[in-house]
Amino acid sequence: MSFQNLEVEIKGPVATVWLNRPAVRNALDEVLLSEITQAVNRLEQDDAVRVLVLGGRGKVFCAGADLNWMKRMAGYSDEQNQADAMGLATMLKTLHRVSKPTIVRVHGAAFAGGMGLAAACDVVVAEPTAEFCLSEVRIGLIPSTISPYVIQALGVQASKRYMLTAERISAQEAHRLGFVQALCEEGAIDASVAQIAQALVAGGPRALDQTKALINAVANRSLNDELIKETAGLIANVRASSEGREGVSSFLEKRKPAWVS
Repeated sequence: MSFQNLEVEIKGPVATVWLNRPAVRNALDEVLLSEITQAVNRLEQDDAVRVLVLGGRGKVFCAGADLNWMKRMAGYSDEQNQADAMGLATMLKTLHRVSKPTIVRVHGAAFAGGMGLAAACDVVVAEPTAEFCLSEVRIGLIPSTISPYVIQALGVQASKRYMLTAERISAQEAHRLGFVQALCEEGAIDASVAQIAQALVAGGPRALDQTKALINAVANRSLNDELIKETAGLIANVRASSEGREGVSSFLEKRKPAWVS
């Protein structure tokens, strides 16, 4: 899998997608957005890949939008602006909806669109020196495209503060707010990512896919009879599936399930 601004590294069941523009702090432009979308879609189709990790080469994870890209955007027509904005929207949707679990490895900065990238992933792992920032208002813009993912991951009230003030958020504060799920020790980020990846690989492939879909379907819905019936039906179907039967059998027989090597 060859890209201009990405490096894809596959080790066993774990694929790591590296943003590879260290000279510009892995800043996002139309090429990088397209390549992330392509890479995630291709890895989605690879049954041997069970977990996706997103990281950045160089000193930071992602510093946001590329300045040269922003200069080009300044001269775009309304139609070009709309099409360009959809590039980021499509990439974030693809990353958020991929059926395989995703881990984002954040070091250095995750600013603006970079924070949106992190929010679109399932598990955020950060170094203690990492910083997050929703800086759009400082240059007269709004964090519109990334907002569905950031608000879901950060919460409404915290989003109000940090989207409106553009204050930097330390890794410790992001962890306290629940945006970061794993705050590792200095120099231990790869070990932390690997530990979580191995925990994910222990789950049934189809079960992980369905659990992600379940979370998205249930989040923010009222606990009513319709939801109770729907979730009961889902587990009944899973119990009857080949993967469900294998999982229960392996548990009762005190052996590893077929999907664990």
